[in-house]
Amino acid sequence: MARRRGAAPPVTSEVTAPAGSAPRFDGPGASARQSGPRLFNTMSRSVEPLEPLHPGKLGVYGCGPTLYGPAHIGNFRTFLLYDLVHRYLEWRGLDVRFVMNVTDVDDKTIAGARESGVSLEAYTAPYLAAMLEESDALGLRRFDAYPKATQHVSGMISMIQALLDRGLAYGTPDGSVFYDISAFPGYGRLSRKDLDQARVGERVATDDYGKDDVRDFALWKAAKEADEAVGAAWDAPWGRGRPGWHIECSVMALAEVGDTVDLHLGGEDLIFPHHEDEIAQSEGATGRPFVRHWLHGKHLRVEGRKMSKSLGNVLRVRDLLEEGVAPAAIRHLLLSAHYRAELNFTRDGLEASARAVGRLLDLKRRLAAHPIAPGAASTDLPKVGREAIEAFTGAMDDDLNVASALAALFVFLNRVNGVLDQAPTLAPTERDEALSALGDMDAVFGVLELAERGGAVDEGLGAWVEERIEARARARRERDWKAADAIRDELAGRGIVIEDGSGGTRWKLAR
Repeated sequence: MARRRGAAPPVTSEVTAPAGSAPRFDGPGASARQSGPRLFNTMSRSVEPLEPLHPGKLGVYGCGPTLYGPAHIGNFRTFLLYDLVHRYLEWRGLDVRFVMNVTDVDDKTIAGARESGVSLEAYTAPYLAAMLEESDALGLRRFDAYPKATQHVSGMISMIQALLDRGLAYGTPDGSVFYDISAFPGYGRLSRKDLDQARVGERVATDDYGKDDVRDFALWKAAKEADEAVGAAWDAPWGRGRPGWHIECSVMALAEVGDTVDLHLGGEDLIFPHHEDEIAQSEGATGRPFVRHWLHGKHLRVEGRKMSKSLGNVLRVRDLLEEGVAPAAIRHLLLSAHYRAELNFTRDGLEASARAVGRLLDLKRRLAAHPIAPGAASTDLPKVGREAIEAFTGAMDDDLNVASALAALFVFLNRVNGVLDQAPTLAPTERDEALSALGDMDAVFGVLELAERGGAVDEGLGAWVEERIEARARARRERDWKAADAIRDELAGRGIVIEDGSGGTRWKLAR
């Protein structure tokens, strides 16, 4: 299957673009022999082939952030899962439309705007801008759309009216509207919750709008003084008010992706009640299947502890960047664990990720600088590249098995370094094929491209380093050890580390 590389598609939305345990992988290429990607489906609790409704085209919706505060690294683990899925599905040749919403009207955003004394839009806009800025800093490709809930209220009113007309919802005297889950026989099949219990885990504030059953959820909430004060109230046939949280994603998904979503993503905390409610609303209103495949990611811990304000261990991407942590190291660490396994975010892990990224940078620089000659003897580089891509593809097709995919990448790195140690020159095509294989795999993970964005070596500096290394080699041949040591010190003073080996002298920027 053909793979696509390069920049993400242009943004076509309100936001414009600026510049369990992991599954087993049975050896290189095991899943690559299958028809394509296979992902765990929360609905069936099994790994299944990803089968779009329309072959070759995939509509994907990911639940995005609520704009009541700054995003933290837990949010970004989810966003980077989205980015990984987005990149890999396009790499596998699918025509992907990927949408991530932003929630700019709910109980928390209204409360925050009221407390700050500003409008809802003025309160939420800075959080959206900061989230996008930090996404760019971590190398996330922009999605096709970032719909805002406030821009789809008319569609929400239409869906609520359809649910009322079908007898799946009821109004209350104050003008609120609730979904009657007893009228929808399929309710609960995603989460497999005991529906005789109250809606434990409900994210929105306790409803006090007069619903008939504690299990029912709000589709529309009658306007209160706080809503009106911040501009969070709209006219509807049943009364002035604002949408409930769950109806927002149903309408945005259907409007931006289509009547049936091929792949719906989110954090594990959204399975119930949010995604359960999305199914009930969407299928109740349209009479058609809402989602073909559900995928949920686990959360992370910080230094072995749950991240929370009370523990004082909430980390933001901006905080880490201001400390001097490399963006590529953050990205590598957040992508390094399987999405269905808990990730422990640690300082030691960041350092290990920085070293891993550094090894990839060193390999690319070494390949690019290795002497080439049209008549050079052939090496194993083409075979090494093919085997790496096969193993990488097989791992990623196997429910995004990142551990095995990264292993394939670093086995490739070690094998290429071994070839370079033995080959004084390379044929240009072989060198280019190795660089292409490295770039192909990094097009999915995006760590090397991100590291190069912030740490590319100036051409003038590179030429100077090569000249000084050659001067040092002459001094050593002439047994002028004092001069050779002086050149090493000169290079170190410019932040250049050199390593002598059987294949010659290698250099890299100190990190």
